[in-house]
Amino acid sequence: MTATNPSARDANRHRSAVALVVLAQWLGTSLWFSPSGAAAGLMAQLNIGAAAFGWLIAATQLGFIAGTLGFAATGIADRFAASRIFAVSSLVGAIANAALVLHGLGYDAVWALRFCVGLCLAGIYPLGMKMIVQWVGGKPAAALGWLVGMLTLGTAMPHGLRAAGASWPWEGIVLASSVLAVVGAVVVQWLGDGPYGHQAARSKGISAAWESASASASEQSSVDVCQPDNHRSIVQTLRQSAAWQVFAVPGFRASAFGYFGHMWELYAFWSVLPLLCAPIAAEIARQGSVTASAAPSIALLSFAIIAVGCLGCIFGGQASRRFGSARVAAAALAGSGLMCLLYPLIPDQSIAWRLAALMVWGFCVVADSPQFSALSAHYAPPQWLGSALVAQNGIGFLITVVSILILARAVPAWGAKAMWILAPGPVLGLWGMRGLLRRAGLG
Repeated sequence: MTATNPSARDANRHRSAVALVVLAQWLGTSLWFSPSGAAAGLMAQLNIGAAAFGWLIAATQLGFIAGTLGFAATGIADRFAASRIFAVSSLVGAIANAALVLHGLGYDAVWALRFCVGLCLAGIYPLGMKMIVQWVGGKPAAALGWLVGMLTLGTAMPHGLRAAGASWPWEGIVLASSVLAVVGAVVVQWLGDGPYGHQAARSKGISAAWESASASASEQSSVDVCQPDNHRSIVQTLRQSAAWQVFAVPGFRASAFGYFGHMWELYAFWSVLPLLCAPIAAEIARQGSVTASAAPSIALLSFAIIAVGCLGCIFGGQASRRFGSARVAAAALAGSGLMCLLYPLIPDQSIAWRLAALMVWGFCVVADSPQFSALSAHYAPPQWLGSALVAQNGIGFLITVVSILILARAVPAWGAKAMWILAPGPVLGLWGMRGLLRRAGLG
């Protein structure tokens, strides 16, 4: 008998673990936009318009921000097992999401439930990224491509459920998302953390700036402790936290700023997709190019445009092995920025061009996200990896709240021209990551 190569056996085990984390991420993040898949029914139930519904989407983002900043300030993301945080968050989020179907709930109660779902997502998305790094070790860009791809597919799932079960009541769409999240919790709890989860050594990618900043912060901390009657404010606590100090690393800071520009565009684009797809579906029906029964629904179009981003993430992850994460992120960010500028110029009657542009936009708009995460994970101190990732995510999602609320009001009033509002995000993101591009030989 031929003995099995231990290294090959470990590699196969790690690949299987990554696949399970990716699956759980897809299932758990189906909670994120579950109201979007049930928008019409939920809006009718609550008797609200598009602007108020936009605030429901924003509630999830605000909850996510509060959760990530709480994790970052307390260091919880690095003090407990990532798999345990992920599993508990998925279960609690599933319960809060399912509660939306309870009869008699008012708008305030629904908003609070969506805020709670956002809090739970803070324990799913960034901790899923941490688990990937724990299972693959160095160079996680390709694996993170699959992970964020599943986040994208999870975001599209409510639209897919709506399209597949067109006759379902809106409550069925919401409950289906909760069931998926429960399955994700079970998968992660069974899997556990990876072998790289307890590394304490610093990686070679940490710059001298980090060492200097860390030493300076330690000295300041000692001074504060020695001072009599010293009561540290929340700001002082944050400044001395890992999440704050990691921004002293030039590579991490450049990656984070690129990510922030990307986030101005991403979720706002996803949130208004049904509004962009509605005139396309109506024009297809008006032109009579297909029978009414075969005409694509708004939900199906929205699902396809978001879901194609999954392919963008996977393709970008594979391309990063040859070109590097910085180049792939810059190319995707530039591509989506170009769509921001061009899409409003396409005539309303040119539905084929509009649909093609939205598909390209959907492909590019999220393809850079795993690359920014890989870059940030590379430059963040390993012992503070969880805090660094949740801090970056928290700030990024705070930005999304602003762009979502602005765009939710602008699209009904201005139509496609409102999408120009998103263009500054890619532009500023490319400017913010210029240091990384210089290192990659592009500047």
